[in-house]
Amino acid sequence: MNDRNIPITEDELHAYVDGELPAERRADVEAFLAANPDEAERVQSWRAMAEMLHARYDSVVQEPVPARLELERLERRPRQWLYGAAAAVLVAFVAGGTVGWVAHGAANAPSTFQSLTADALDAHRLYVVEVRHPVEVGGNERDHLQAWLTRRCGWTVFAPNLEASGLKLVGGRLLPGPNGPASFLMYEGASGERYTIYATKTESGATQMRYAKTDKDGALFWAERGVGYVVSGGGDRDRLTKVAQAVYDQAEKNGT
Repeated sequence: MNDRNIPITEDELHAYVDGELPAERRADVEAFLAANPDEAERVQSWRAMAEMLHARYDSVVQEPVPARLELERLERRPRQWLYGAAAAVLVAFVAGGTVGWVAHGAANAPSTFQSLTADALDAHRLYVVEVRHPVEVGGNERDHLQAWLTRRCGWTVFAPNLEASGLKLVGGRLLPGPNGPASFLMYEGASGERYTIYATKTESGATQMRYAKTDKDGALFWAERGVGYVVSGGGDRDRLTKVAQAVYDQAEKNGT
């Protein structure tokens, strides 16, 4: 069969944008785009987004996947933190960034705060650079995404509507957490900025928000009803606080 008679697929359009399309199909894709202006405009928007993400995140895109995010950890026993190891993590974290309070009086142990925030920031930095596969389930399947993550994680996972903050749900995925599965949701703004919500079970009681910053990324942590939440984003602390507050308010309203 002549290649020109083979329909152009969505994967081929993405491969074309990424420069991974086989040479023998390039002319066919370009002919298809020339004949379909709407598809050509869509492909151009992907290319623009890819360039925006590369400009914003290329400094971390080549970093190795942190060991604590390896999926096989879902099948392992929850990690047990030794006092010495927890202290080493605390020292390393403070040396690499700054830690502060959004509200005074938070009572959760530093080891819980440090470990969950570190995991969340690692996941954030790993996946925000992805153009084609940032999530496992897209935001257009919100109900399925929530039901799937709820079933796998063991608590009610709610994907808040953050359109009032200028953010649209990209989708989500399942990740390993320190005490079992973790849910991971990603949101995106018109300028390409991305925010993520990481949640996993924790033994900590309810806490107020705590702020952490490492390199160019910031995070806000809190715990509620046996679940720890971390909202991660760029270095604009005021913007991050408003997004995290919107997440918290909707979670409270929905009883999650």
